[in-house]
Amino acid sequence: MPNPIPTQLPGPGILALVGSGEYLPPIDPLDRWLIAQLPEPARVACLPTAAGAEGDERINYWCDLGVEHFSQLGAQAEAVRVIDRPSAQDAAMAERVRRANFVYLSGGKPAYLYNTLHDTPVWKAITSVLEQGGVVAGCSAGAMIFGERIPSSLFSANWQAAFNFLPGSFVIPHFDEIPRMMLHGMRLVAGKLRVIGIDGSTALVCGPGGVSVQGLGSVALIDNGTETRYSAGTAL
Repeated sequence: MPNPIPTQLPGPGILALVGSGEYLPPIDPLDRWLIAQLPEPARVACLPTAAGAEGDERINYWCDLGVEHFSQLGAQAEAVRVIDRPSAQDAAMAERVRRANFVYLSGGKPAYLYNTLHDTPVWKAITSVLEQGGVVAGCSAGAMIFGERIPSSLFSANWQAAFNFLPGSFVIPHFDEIPRMMLHGMRLVAGKLRVIGIDGSTALVCGPGGVSVQGLGSVALIDNGTETRYSAGTAL
């Protein structure tokens, strides 16, 4: 049976798209599982980029929370303060990301995240982690940028391009929190794109072994008007 979610990754690494809950205790088992997929000790780079327009308080919050979370899981962790185009263009920042084998993109604004990273040395460093067999995880906004398009609003078909690691799809995080009426509106404007809805503390994991669901909740695939739910531990 063909994989219902086609992917195109730039290497043999693992891409984990997380619905919500980054760095919080309920997600510990998921992140431990991701760390265990690495062939060597985890070196985690936490990027607060999606919150880069939200001010120092929020940026520092994500930086501190990410480092504390992964340190408690036994990983070597650092925050790499890529918050705007100049820092994404900075060769030293890119080198810090390239030295990691696990990159985590926390939440915020998806369009800002894409526009900040697109065609920069830091983005090339992130893709190099996948090329070298590492892990890249994106939560909420950090997950949305890997579909084919990013919705500018839930009720507008004027959506911008994304990185297209999941061709023909767009990613909706916080899926277990979205009212069904709002979901119906999303399906109408999605057109031919499939909807991938990811619950909190849950990840759609893509890699050499295929696509699977890990975490506490489930992933919904809505394609051609049909919704299918995949629970944790399920291979698609």
